[in-house]
Amino acid sequence: MNKTAIPSIDSISRQWYLVDAAEQTLGRLATEVASLLRGKNKPNFTPHLDTGDFVVVVNADKIRVSGNKAQQKLYRRHSGRPGGMKTESFTSLQERIPERIIEKAIKGMLPHNSLGRQLFRKLKVYRGSEHPHTAQNPVKLQFDSSSSSSIAQ
Repeated sequence: MNKTAIPSIDSISRQWYLVDAAEQTLGRLATEVASLLRGKNKPNFTPHLDTGDFVVVVNADKIRVSGNKAQQKLYRRHSGRPGGMKTESFTSLQERIPERIIEKAIKGMLPHNSLGRQLFRKLKVYRGSEHPHTAQNPVKLQFDSSSSSSIAQ
């Protein structure tokens, strides 16, 4: 009988990654970032533990989508009151709050429980190329179309 080795909390090392979202496709970027947040790239990945890394996404205003999604994709939110549904297209939300587009795409790919909420707190998304996390020395990541990430320093 095989036993699953569960890593101790002290042995989990956290890395900071910097991802440039300029001219990246939304869904492909979101899957890679969600995988990093979850820790699936590590050999000690455990589904019920937070073994993931911190991810800083910059240039959120330069993200792109394919096809007619820029005009047809809708983002909905509800106030909780009767008739409180608000609908907004991708282009108008990108002009107003571009960070929310990436956050919503990544949050949907994380577990829908308390672990997912804990993982989501390690995501930092910024509109431009400036971010306040330079003290953490984030490693710059490049994603290519072959859906495998490569670390460039």
